[in-house]
Amino acid sequence: MTKSREIPMGKKIATATLIGMLSVPAFAAEFITIGTGGVTGTYYPTGGAICRLVNQYKKETKIRCSVESTGGSVYNVNTIKNGELDFGIVQSDIVYQASRGEGAFKDAAIPKLKSVMAIYPELLTLVTRKDANINKLIDVKGKRINLGNPGSGNEATALTLFDESGIKKEDLKFAGALKASEMPDALRDDKIDGYFYMVGHPTANIQDAANSVDVKITPIEGANVDTLIKKYPYFAKANVPGGIYKGNDADIPTFGVKAVLVTSDDVSVDAVYTVVKAILENFDEFKQLHPAYSQITKKSLLDGLSAPLHEGAKKYFQEAGLL
Repeated sequence: MTKSREIPMGKKIATATLIGMLSVPAFAAEFITIGTGGVTGTYYPTGGAICRLVNQYKKETKIRCSVESTGGSVYNVNTIKNGELDFGIVQSDIVYQASRGEGAFKDAAIPKLKSVMAIYPELLTLVTRKDANINKLIDVKGKRINLGNPGSGNEATALTLFDESGIKKEDLKFAGALKASEMPDALRDDKIDGYFYMVGHPTANIQDAANSVDVKITPIEGANVDTLIKKYPYFAKANVPGGIYKGNDADIPTFGVKAVLVTSDDVSVDAVYTVVKAILENFDEFKQLHPAYSQITKKSLLDGLSAPLHEGAKKYFQEAGLL
């Protein structure tokens, strides 16, 4: 007869504790990450502002939010598609193309891409050295112009504008692919004559450039822009306000899109609902977090969406009486 082995008391307690841990799972926190853009642009502080509001409720919601600096719009969409990011801030034209399999996404549409809200307008801005004498778009021919890093909405929109304006990359003396954070220094150091930047205003990026070298924000207007706006419904005319950048006192005409917070069908209804609720219930505080938000309203958060609303966003907007 086999003799049973007695478990010492201390081990009995430890074993019971282990069994209890295995049989009763702890309520785990849900971690979400927002992909943004360069740290000197408007996407990065916007992501940070959203996360601060979401994290105010982390004890109740068990949702933790963090922000990540990325390559921009196209990069954010692709990483959301691959499940590497939960949310991303993306130009509305890039959202449109991704949803329909056009432009940078012509190989395959991304039907699981969903809108959360349209945050603020961002404008295609051509920042140039005054001594480069770039007074209108066509003057970029033969110049050293940064179009934007690969995977950015900057590059995509600049090339769309070029196509409509009869300008080719080969017409430039140099077509740069610097990140947004690198552009002001390159302009100051005379490595480039100008750069395109799709951004909400004001932005530290252009302020840094204007404070270190004489800059001109070149108008982007004309029949080519009129045609572009008729062709692509997500574009609209707007002005870069005068007086916000040194040496540029008058309004400068251009066109732009909306900066849209997007996510995936794979992200939970609770997580998306929590993000929208955190912003809407602290809307006045949110508007104070960046000058680019000064003109937005709760209703404008639903304007310019190029992909269907995520169910979590729809749920909160309906509860708030906005849908």
